[in-house]
Amino acid sequence: MSDLLSVFLHLLLLFKLVAPVTFRHNRYDDLVRTLYKVQNECPGITRVYSIGRSVEGRHLYVLEFSDHPGIHEPLEPEVKYVGNMHGNEALGRELMLQLSEFLCEEFRNRNQRIVQLIQDTRIHILPSMNPDGYEVAAAQGPNKPGYLVGRNNANGVDLNRNFPDLNTYIYYNEKYGGPNHHLPLPDNWKSQVEPETRAVIRWMHSFNFVLSANLHGGAVVANYPYDKSFEHRVRGVRRTANTPTPDDKLFQKLAKVYSYAHGWMFQGWNCGDYFPDGITNGASWYSLSKGMQDFNYLHTNCFEITLELSCDKFPPEEELQREWLGNREALIQFLEQVHQGIKGMVLDENYNNLANAVISVSGINHDVTSGDHGDYFRLLLPGIYTVSATAPGYDPETVTVTVGPAEPTLVNFHLKRSIPQVSPVRRAPSRRHGVRAKVQPQARKKEMEMRQLQRGPA
Repeated sequence: MSDLLSVFLHLLLLFKLVAPVTFRHNRYDDLVRTLYKVQNECPGITRVYSIGRSVEGRHLYVLEFSDHPGIHEPLEPEVKYVGNMHGNEALGRELMLQLSEFLCEEFRNRNQRIVQLIQDTRIHILPSMNPDGYEVAAAQGPNKPGYLVGRNNANGVDLNRNFPDLNTYIYYNEKYGGPNHHLPLPDNWKSQVEPETRAVIRWMHSFNFVLSANLHGGAVVANYPYDKSFEHRVRGVRRTANTPTPDDKLFQKLAKVYSYAHGWMFQGWNCGDYFPDGITNGASWYSLSKGMQDFNYLHTNCFEITLELSCDKFPPEEELQREWLGNREALIQFLEQVHQGIKGMVLDENYNNLANAVISVSGINHDVTSGDHGDYFRLLLPGIYTVSATAPGYDPETVTVTVGPAEPTLVNFHLKRSIPQVSPVRRAPSRRHGVRAKVQPQARKKEMEMRQLQRGPA
């Protein structure tokens, strides 16, 4: 009897290990259990951490995949996925949980492609940016009468219209001159955004993300920056207003990688809309202000696109398996896109790491910076580029680089300290006997113009 019981328990355990994945919608508690389940099954390559809490106090949990969880390895890029920004758009949330289980299982099965991806990449997965809104949407029941119920957070705010508006400043700078990257936040930005948005911005500050995608629903298309149109639209008039970034060709390529690896996005005809190649410039579709993907590009080193993945914002459970199979390869291929272009270390003459050095590519008016460890990553299409590294107090260095279609080209910079220029000593104007030095009107005018430029548009 004991032998039969032993065989039965062994078969039960075997069945548990090979049982098919259950495709269903996961409420908050189920989501948390799934993340920790993956961590328990793959403890050597995963870590669960929280970036903050929602309005109602739910943790915004992230699952990290890396061969050294919790540690940034120099020259290993950081990439992220963000799901469920709109609480009623549920497919991205479920795809992120399925992807988490898939990466763990395939790593354990020694799938060489997945093993290499996790060894060479630090992957961060935020399944739900808006857990409060999701709970409202999920509570509607199977009939789902309210199309927009649960879209916003618990304060009724659309999180994808809640980031600081940096587009206004970049459009001004492109016309009149000014920084083309890492635009500063307003002094009062924390009081202008919701807890979920604030948590995500701090998350962006904590990691030198290189590539990202945020997952939505309601259409089937890969959407790339800029989302906000440079032109002012007339109310009620829908017209094309393509607003490309300096990296427009690269963004189109990233979007096409996802679209053509997807089961049907590339066909273009979906949900009553038509998008050639299954991609669109965001502003060409409709103008969106204070969106997350533009903010990534303008405030950090991260290149983000928006993935609209389903006609039905909250698809029924019987469709989840089909959606997973349609998106699985695309989700993996997009992660692999972080390994292109150039990367390297920025060091001083004593081989110390230089953080915040600026990496410029001739002909592309958008720079990136080196991270805290001195490493940098610059996504580029194949071609020949002139690349420069600069840092305050150091002489710039410029090289010519050939970028291939496969692995990123390693380009290290060694910057030497600048030798101060010795200026001739000039006697300061005398102020004795009440005589005040005069400021030339031309110099005063130039100073006022510079201050106005630094402040940006009103």
